[in-house]
Amino acid sequence: FKSNPLLGRKQFVLDIIHPSMANVSKKDLAEKLKTMYKVHDVQCIQLFGFKTAFGGGRSSGFGLIYESLDKMKKFEPKYRLKRAGVDTGKAGAGRRGKKDTKNRMKKTR
Repeated sequence: FKSNPLLGRKQFVLDIIHPSMANVSKKDLAEKLKTMYKVHDVQCIQLFGFKTAFGGGRSSGFGLIYESLDKMKKFEPKYRLKRAGVDTGKAGAGRRGKKDTKNRMKKTR
């Protein structure tokens, strides 16, 4: 563990030994980490960058445990927030849709 108080998180490298399985899902790992380190919310745990060793059976990746959800929203990149289901992203019509409606309005005038 490396505690990072400025970003409000603990960061670590996670080595997993899984001889009978091809891979271990990040959800299962997050649940296991939640019980091991007494984290109040599973969404505060971010796991990424997993690489399976050649031949299988061993994986290693990177993990972050944030103190709170608002610290996570403040410091995590948007793509990882979307991946975790915390940030939903933009809503509304896209660029092409806006142009189409504008041009249709010009025709009716």
